[in-house]
Amino acid sequence: MHRSRLSTLLIDVREEEVGAAAGFWSAALGVPAEPVPGEPQFTSLPDAVPGLVTAIQGVADAPRYHLDLETDDVDAETARLVGLGAVELREWAGCRVLQVPGGQLVCVIPVHSDPQEFAAASRRWE
Repeated sequence: MHRSRLSTLLIDVREEEVGAAAGFWSAALGVPAEPVPGEPQFTSLPDAVPGLVTAIQGVADAPRYHLDLETDDVDAETARLVGLGAVELREWAGCRVLQVPGGQLVCVIPVHSDPQEFAAASRRWE
């Protein structure tokens, strides 16, 4: 048994465009753009989407949006999603990057939220 939930909406932009993107999304959504301590590739947009961590991520790849699913068992959640048709692309920093049917990216990440929030918002999988 494990648990998971949709936790994060990431706006992936080219690394050299993070500043411009942060300024745009901050103004467009009416929220501050805040660097994430210890994770320089991320700029947080707190409260942009209620219930979801929303951030800009600097990437060395094509711009896109992607979602993170947080889980208390990365291996089990990855296997569950692969069983549903996702394809595992790579592992990065303890996370798994998957491409789901339709071509979107989803990252399976360890729990990052408050444990009580995770318990209340996550779904249980057998």
